Amino acid sequence: MRIAVTAASGRLGTEVLKQLIACRSPADVVAIARDPDRVQVRDAEVRSGDYLSRSAMAAALAGIDTVVMISAPVAGGGDRLVMHQNVIDAAVDAGVRKLIYTSVIGNERAEQTLFAAFQAINRQTEAALLQSGLEWIVARNGLYLDLDLMHIRHAALWDGVYRNNGGAGRCGYISIAELGAALAVLATSDACNGQTLNLIGDVHTQAELVAFANHVYGIQVRYEPISLEQNIARFMADERIAARGEQVARMLSGCFECIAMGGFDVLSDFRRAVGRPAKPIPEQMAALKLRQGVVSAGE
Repeated sequence: MRIAVTAASGRLGTEVLKQLIACRSPADVVAIARDPDRVQVRDAEVRSGDYLSRSAMAAALAGIDTVVMISAPVAGGGDRLVMHQNVIDAAVDAGVRKLIYTSVIGNERAEQTLFAAFQAINRQTEAALLQSGLEWIVARNGLYLDLDLMHIRHAALWDGVYRNNGGAGRCGYISIAELGAALAVLATSDACNGQTLNLIGDVHTQAELVAFANHVYGIQVRYEPISLEQNIARFMADERIAARGEQVARMLSGCFECIAMGGFDVLSDFRRAVGRPAKPIPEQMAALKLRQGVVSAGE
């Protein structure tokens, strides 16, 4: 059985490849990327495939049994729903048996936020997958712990304050490594076929997340809630985000708006998917610290 990972040059695709190769023969694993030269895991076979081309993706999926389809980036260019549909249709064309789609967690409260349009594309993709005739798993990711932790650590170097509009809302987080491990299990087992799964650890507030980071990394940061409008302005003050347009700043702020409204406060299906609970968030942070080789203050 050959397993392909799309968007294999990105953070999550790279991690899933590593986890698959750790438990399967490299000959069974195929990495698909728009730019094959950017794929970091070279043990697997590497193929060229572009979400914008159904025919190119179908060629890349030749001989594949199971596909882990990483959702298209928010600001990657092109219509994300069309790109997702291209991959699903290409999988059908190529005779793929099973497709796992990496969606995003959320409940009905997300529909009242600036995150709603992004969420809708994921839900429409889920519906398209269910209608495709393929065997399927919808793997709804928690928010990437790695990214928020990076911003918390940056705040420690700046002014010691981590600001966003998440307020006291509780949110399900997951590290990319822990998520990669779950997706590798789902790709190599049919036990959860036909299920929609929330792949998260415990749910926590922003203040709790900061407290964990302070303990694990030996830093001193406090959390300060700000308004939705203030957070949009904060993102637009970042040249990298501003270059991508105000709609990205609004979507990112909408993500924290979703947190504040409880839109990401969902039950975890990690144990059902993997056979064990997700590691506690402080333990996931400690694993990230070990990977990064970070030395905390006082060590």
